[in-house]
Amino acid sequence: MKFVFASDSFKGTLTSVQTVGLLTRAAREVFGEVETFGVPVADGGEGTAEAVVAAERGSWIACEVCGPMMDRVVARYGRLDERRAVIEMAQASGLTRVPVGARDPLKATSFGTGELIRHALDQGFTDLSVAIGGSATNDGGMGCARALGARFLDDRGGELAGRGEDLEKVCAIDLAGLDPRVLSARITVMCDVTNPLCGENGATCTFSAQKGATPEAQARLERGMMNYRDVIRRQFGVDPDAMPGAGAAGGLGAALGIFLGGEMKSGIDAVLDLIGFDERLEGADLVVTGEGRTDWQSCFGKVMRGVGERAARKGVVAVGLSGSLGRDADKIYGHGIASLMPTVDAPMPLEAALEDAEALYYRGAVRMFRFLRAGMAMKAGARTPADDRQEARRE
Repeated sequence: MKFVFASDSFKGTLTSVQTVGLLTRAAREVFGEVETFGVPVADGGEGTAEAVVAAERGSWIACEVCGPMMDRVVARYGRLDERRAVIEMAQASGLTRVPVGARDPLKATSFGTGELIRHALDQGFTDLSVAIGGSATNDGGMGCARALGARFLDDRGGELAGRGEDLEKVCAIDLAGLDPRVLSARITVMCDVTNPLCGENGATCTFSAQKGATPEAQARLERGMMNYRDVIRRQFGVDPDAMPGAGAAGGLGAALGIFLGGEMKSGIDAVLDLIGFDERLEGADLVVTGEGRTDWQSCFGKVMRGVGERAARKGVVAVGLSGSLGRDADKIYGHGIASLMPTVDAPMPLEAALEDAEALYYRGAVRMFRFLRAGMAMKAGARTPADDRQEARRE
C-alpha cells in the first residue's frame, strides 16, 4: 500500500512538515512497513514558500528590503531550480512584521515585495510564483509596482510614495519605466481569496480593520481605493472590481495582475501544480489531508478542497484529520473528502488543545488508521480481533 500525506499547517502549533512526520509514524505503528509519501502544502497564505521549498527540496535566498512601515528588514524567498522561484509577500510586507500597536495601513507599503521580485529577477529567475496572503498593507499594490519602476502621480505630476494614504491622491499611473524583465517573466499570483478591489467585499472593508485601520481610516482608505480603481479603469480599460482576487493583500492582487501581467491562480492549485502533486498520486491507495479547523470556509480555495478534488480525479480515497470541526464541516465531503476526524479526544479548552497539539495529532492519527484498517478488514472479509472474541464467547 502507498499512503500520501498532504496537510496544511495547524496555525501556531504544527507545520505542514511536522504533520507528515507524525502521520508517517502513526501509519507504521498501525500498518507496519507501509509505503508513505509526504508533501508539505499550503493555500497561498503565510507558510506557502516554506511548504513549496520543502516539497521541492529547494533552497533559500535572503536579502534586505523595505518593511511595511518603511523600516529595513531581512526577507527571504525560495529557489526551486535555475528558472523558478517562489516569493511570499508576507516575508517583506506581512502583518507579523509590525507590532500590534504600530499597525497602520494608511502608512504601510508593499514596496519591499517589489524589491523581492526585483532581486529574483536580478538572480536570473524567469518563472516567479508570488503568494500574497498575510499582508500589513492596503496600498493597492502601488508600493510593489513602484519598486519595479512604475510611477504614481498626483494632480501636479509629483510622484507618490505608494502608501495607503496615497490612494486618494493618484491622478495618473506611468508604467514607462517598468522593469522590462517583469513583462518577459512568467508571474503566477497565488491567492486564496476572490475579493474585488472595492465595495463591501473589497480589500478595505474586508481586511483593513485587522491591519489596524480605525473606522475613520477605513472610510478614507475606501474612498482612496475607489479613486485608484477609477484611474485604472480610465487608463487601462480594466475594472478591478470585476477581477476576482484584485482585493487580495490590500489590493496587491490588482497591481500584480494589471500592471505586471501576473496570472491569478487559486493558491492551493498553484502550490499543487508547483510540487507536481498529481504525479505524486500515481499508485496511491490513500491520501490524508487536514487543517487546524475544518468548517464551511474549507470549501473555498483551501488545502483540503484542493487535495480532495485532485485525489478524486485520480480515483484515490482521501480522508481528513483536523484539529477541530466547525459549522458545516461536512460540506467538504462534496470535494473528494470521504471522512473527517478531529484530533481532540475529550472536551478541553482551546489553550489546552493548542499546547498539546502534537500529542493529540499523533493519537488522532493512530485512531484514524485503526478505523481504516478495520474497514479494510471488513471489505476483505478478514478475521478481526472482535471475530475471535465472539467465537470464544460462543464456545
